[in-house]
Amino acid sequence: MARVIVLAGPSGSGKSRLAERLGLPVLRLDDFYKNGDNPTLPRITTGPNAGIVDWDHPDSWLLDDAVTTLLDLCRDGRAEVPIYEIAQDGRCGWRTLDLAGSPLVVAEGIFAQRVVPAAQAAGVLALAVCVRRSTAATFWLRLGRDLREHRKPPVVLLRRGLALARAQRTVVADAVRHGCVLMSPAEAARAVAALR
Repeated sequence: MARVIVLAGPSGSGKSRLAERLGLPVLRLDDFYKNGDNPTLPRITTGPNAGIVDWDHPDSWLLDDAVTTLLDLCRDGRAEVPIYEIAQDGRCGWRTLDLAGSPLVVAEGIFAQRVVPAAQAAGVLALAVCVRRSTAATFWLRLGRDLREHRKPPVVLLRRGLALARAQRTVVADAVRHGCVLMSPAEAARAVAALR
């Protein structure tokens, strides 16, 4: 049975880049967002972004689907996983994620900390990390990425980025509360190397 390395942390903290650098199979937990036309999506109720979907709220995400897929992947060594396109506000297909015998798999995403209790209970948790950077570095990295990828209109990205910067401490505290250890990307890479 494979074990999972969970990479949680604020949007833009470097989780995806770190996951790619580790050289292990990666389950992108952000692919488990609800489709943009789902009536149960939470909405921002105040401020300049009032009325738009709150993609940073855990109710915008399918925890049960993510946990089931992760546990199937650890047990069977392969699983069918959704492909989610932010620009399309929804799933646009499926792919097979095959661990090819790897004893470790990385699960990363902004709600990744929420899979930690289930992974721990199932005995498949190898490491749970909250990737941390300064608020300013996270803000600029996230904004640059979102503008490059044309995720939303620039004014929405800027407003969202400022709101996320204000909420960064809360996000980090939530990850720690769910069992993640705070580490810089370099510290996390060393911890994973020690596991191997």
